Amino acid sequence: MILVTGGSGFIGGHLVELLAARGEAVRCLVRPRSSLQYLRAAEFAYGDLAKGQGLEAALDGVDTVIHAAGVIKALTPEGYFEGNTKASENLARAIGGRPIRLVHVSSLAAIGPSVDGVPITEDAEPHPLTYYGKSKLEAERTVRRLLPDAVIVRPPVVYGPRDTGVLQMFKSVSRGLALEIAGGDRWFSAIYVKDLVRGLVAAARSPAAAGRSYFLAHPAPVSWGGLTTAAARVMGRPARIVRVPVAAAQALGYFSEVWAWIARKPGIVSREKIREALCPFWTCDTRRAAVELGFEAGTALETGLAETLKWYKEARWLRF
Repeated sequence: MILVTGGSGFIGGHLVELLAARGEAVRCLVRPRSSLQYLRAAEFAYGDLAKGQGLEAALDGVDTVIHAAGVIKALTPEGYFEGNTKASENLARAIGGRPIRLVHVSSLAAIGPSVDGVPITEDAEPHPLTYYGKSKLEAERTVRRLLPDAVIVRPPVVYGPRDTGVLQMFKSVSRGLALEIAGGDRWFSAIYVKDLVRGLVAAARSPAAAGRSYFLAHPAPVSWGGLTTAAARVMGRPARIVRVPVAAAQALGYFSEVWAWIARKPGIVSREKIREALCPFWTCDTRRAAVELGFEAGTALETGLAETLKWYKEARWLRF
């Protein structure tokens, strides 16, 4: 039995679908109000990771846990550490000495960007830029201390059907407009979500992965300009690139935070997100996963975008 946390989320939902398609017995730890739309093939255990509730029942009969739950936006620094660090600590403590393989889904943000353009390796000295990244790094360290054989996986940008993170950018491109922050091309590693979940399963099943950390990404980095150009090509829409001054982008981050506070609802845009976006290189080295897990993310950007944009169109999230 495999327990998936965060099964109602973007990555977790695709993971559950893959496991179910492979005939695996899957249980999802979900909150009572979670959307279960894409989890019909799983059984459910209700609980709250941040509060440590429901974990004993969720772990009963489980041999593998893939911990995909986490917080990517919050109103306060404490919100990130509660949803990422504390939740991971509670899960690791509940697993304790049981013979359970834990795959902990972290983030490239826990390590930080490349400072010289050379893709960073798993053993690079961490230098996270944001509270999100810092909370993910602290979660990694806590998991490693409590469960030395846990497998840590660090995805970079993840895209695919049902993702809301880059949806606004695609909406802009569908209207013929592509916004970029001025200052030249900025490069990043990315992975199509269906490749990522295959990599998570490989990490869960490989004996060699015990106690190791991996970057899972497509080996070819992409620029934001390349992403918008590819999306425009798939949609058949010419996109005029408008470069936003750095100061204007920073102001947008500030006012987005103000609005989030007024609405009491965290948004994806903030001063910290703008700070991350200004870095020239968010690229990682994928060779360890290829050698030790036999895993390579094989979906090319344009192929993944075509499937993603088709889903958006059919779901009426996007018109083009």
